[in-house]
Amino acid sequence: MTEKGIIGNDDEYVGEIKGGLRPSMRLIVMGIVHKRPKSMVVLVSCQSKIEEDEEIAGDVGLELKVNFAEKAVHRNARLSGQWGATETALSFFPFAPGEAFKMEIVCEHQQFRILVDGQPLCGFAHRFTQLASLTALRVYGDLQLTKVA
Repeated sequence: MTEKGIIGNDDEYVGEIKGGLRPSMRLIVMGIVHKRPKSMVVLVSCQSKIEEDEEIAGDVGLELKVNFAEKAVHRNARLSGQWGATETALSFFPFAPGEAFKMEIVCEHQQFRILVDGQPLCGFAHRFTQLASLTALRVYGDLQLTKVA
């Protein structure tokens, strides 16, 4: 899925989703949370565009922002430069400092389904409907990445 991707020194991953996202696709992010984490972010988005020497951020189909202080996972989307309402409801908080995790983002027809260590964490209804335009995956924050697929 993300065949062309690079993990930088600061564990920021930027990769391409070949052919764009479609229902039944699964993105996997595996890593180890830092010992004193503040946050980590997973973005599924359109590629940024360069117009007149200015980078214009693309639409974001899913932003997962893990906030360790709040024990929350904020979900949102950006359409035409505007962020929508943030969703935060969770049944449990699966991340722990110093611990490994496996996050799966499953693209379904109506929503993204997010699982952590095989347990359903939450869903996020598609706000951006042109799924094939979502061609970029970015992961960064207080974690050491071990695998992105």
